[in-house]
Amino acid sequence: MNPFKRFGKTKSIVGIVVLVLIIFGIYYFAFIRKASPYQFVTVTQGAITEEVSVTGNTTPIQSLDLGFQNGGIIASVNKAVGDQVAAGDVLERLNTSDLEAQLAQAQANVDAANAQLQSLQAGAQPADIQNSEAALAGGQQSLANMYASAENTLNDSYTKANDAVRNQLSAFFTSAETNNPQITFSVSNSQTLNNAESERLRASTELNLWQSELATVNASSPSSTLDAALQNATAHLSVIKAFLNSVSQAILLEANLSPATLNTYNNQLTAANNEFTTATTNINTTIQNIASQKITIQQLQAQLNLKLAGSTVQQIANQQAQVEAAEANVRNVQVQINEATLASPIDGVVTVQNAKVGEIATPGTTMTSLISNDDFEVDSEVPETDIGKISIGQTVTMTIDAFSGETFAGKVFYIDPAQTDISGVVNYTVKVSFSKPDPRIKSGLTVNLDIQTQQQNNALILPQYAIIQSDQGTFVDVIQNGKEVQVPVTLGIQDQSGNVQILSGVTKGEQVVNIGIK
Repeated sequence: MNPFKRFGKTKSIVGIVVLVLIIFGIYYFAFIRKASPYQFVTVTQGAITEEVSVTGNTTPIQSLDLGFQNGGIIASVNKAVGDQVAAGDVLERLNTSDLEAQLAQAQANVDAANAQLQSLQAGAQPADIQNSEAALAGGQQSLANMYASAENTLNDSYTKANDAVRNQLSAFFTSAETNNPQITFSVSNSQTLNNAESERLRASTELNLWQSELATVNASSPSSTLDAALQNATAHLSVIKAFLNSVSQAILLEANLSPATLNTYNNQLTAANNEFTTATTNINTTIQNIASQKITIQQLQAQLNLKLAGSTVQQIANQQAQVEAAEANVRNVQVQINEATLASPIDGVVTVQNAKVGEIATPGTTMTSLISNDDFEVDSEVPETDIGKISIGQTVTMTIDAFSGETFAGKVFYIDPAQTDISGVVNYTVKVSFSKPDPRIKSGLTVNLDIQTQQQNNALILPQYAIIQSDQGTFVDVIQNGKEVQVPVTLGIQDQSGNVQILSGVTKGEQVVNIGIK
């Protein structure tokens, strides 16, 4: 075979293969492979720890004077003078029953606030609207029932007041229903006698007026008429009360009654006062119940209006703030419970024990003094913006410049209640004990402290750069149906690496747009 022909044939085949590859490449890049314009971050689940980082210095430990930050009744004392203690041993405790009840209530408030937030975010459901309408109708019916029974209350109160004046005290006056009633016994003071007689005339007039008003009132009267009748009843009863008081003064100054007659009159006066008291109580109770029910109806109407109108961005933001406030209250109460236990932060010996069961501990007063078996502590200054996160017993990870590459463990054992001003900045002294003594440590060494203030396990986590924060709220970008949309999220704690806990809005494994790179 001619070698040149064979070479030409081979060259043709190679050319065809190259052409096919070029065509396939063009088709692949034009139609198959479409590069995504987005880069994504995946929502992970795991542990996240919030830390406060500060710098301090090692200080020699001579002795510790320990006391409670908050006052309370001492419930138990576990160590006496001379006892050896280990770090973490409880020295004494305060009674925390009230705080535990507050914690339960605070947690319930968090649950309620979260439920309300979820309801606002979800919007009103038909069943919710129906329930609100039913509650409003029930409240209105209860108010109608109160008004329906008001007529009986008014008539009963009039009957009791009338009986008190005209029947129970009938023996006290002659010509009682005339313009000149006369008292039937002598009174040593003429002014007191005149007062009793004039008040009897006034009481009769008031009862007649009251009776005339009631003749125009019935169960079907408008609520405004019944409200006016109830208010008028209180005015009528005040006149009856003045009459009963004047008769009481006259009895005290009577001059000619026998002991037996005086005893009878006193019994009759007591019966009259009892009837007056019952009548007054019934009227006032009815007025208060009606007023309270009106407020309830207003609240139910407002709730219904809110559900019908739907939730605004501002309402959701306000409710989110209420959730955060409720959660802060839980943390505050939990801190108080934690601070009700006075534990030894170090290994040492008890040198002073002032605590006694049942006594009241005063904040800042020394309860127990210790001499430490360790040599050094770390004193640091925490800014006021972070001091609210710090509490006694929190774990601390430390590095010391003098020992590069090594870490040391410790715990917060003291927080100074008084502030320290450093260059115009308010700080608070926080003391940290070493978990293990180390003979290499010397006074004055620079220590870098990471105080673990909160830790959440199984938390949903995203990096900070994947989160959008604006005046409208906090969001992440996701791709839905090929479009980039913003989804609201609720944030929790943040660690030192820039990772943030996501409380709601995303799920584990979900991909969100990496807006930091975008």
